[in-house]
Amino acid sequence: MAQRWLAALVVLFAILVAAAVPNAQTQPGDAVGKQSDLELVQKLLTARREYQKTLEQLYVHYHQVNDKERERWAKEELVAFHRIPKHAFILHLVVPPPNLNGHTNIPEANKLFTWAMTYKDQGLGDKYTDNQRRAELLFQEILTKYPQSDKISDVAFMLGDIYESKAYRMHYLAVEYYQRCFQWNPKTSYDARLRAARIFDKQLNNRTRALELYREVKTHEVDPRRHAEADRRIAELTGSK
Repeated sequence: MAQRWLAALVVLFAILVAAAVPNAQTQPGDAVGKQSDLELVQKLLTARREYQKTLEQLYVHYHQVNDKERERWAKEELVAFHRIPKHAFILHLVVPPPNLNGHTNIPEANKLFTWAMTYKDQGLGDKYTDNQRRAELLFQEILTKYPQSDKISDVAFMLGDIYESKAYRMHYLAVEYYQRCFQWNPKTSYDARLRAARIFDKQLNNRTRALELYREVKTHEVDPRRHAEADRRIAELTGSK
């Protein structure tokens, strides 16, 4: 009974908010949405960072003073925080710009990349989801600490794959990172253009951008299988088959 009342209150609150605030629901990329929610999203991102940082500091503190019970509490809350889906809301606030130049071999970045790959796609069920989260954190650490690393294009592809995966299904975020992969390294060997084209095509219903990328596959890729898929979809989308 209590759960039903709580659910009813949540629905009622959502209806009241939607009625009181014009354009309360906007699609990612909508100009009005970006203007109206910018300050709120910036506050949210700051709050997330501060909350995580404080939990980490508490965990370290309790570990140092050998308070095992509170150390466990801090760890449990930190793990729960990382398990919560964190949507981007405004992509340019969380995704690095397309003009990064990563050309430096940085051993620390290489080690983080190798460490992240030991988690990525590993395990089943909750373990798989947790490992995807661990890999995401390590890949994001590379972009934050070492944006000049020659690994950033590879990192972008891996993040795109993670955000597209069943652990996230964040297609707007995934497609941005796939695009960063080939923007940061136009000669990447990964099929980032094709993966981005598929998302624009099948998930985001942006057939114009999908066609652009399918055509880029034709001009930038050498894999005949990628060419064949791009040819087929171009013909279907343009009615030239």
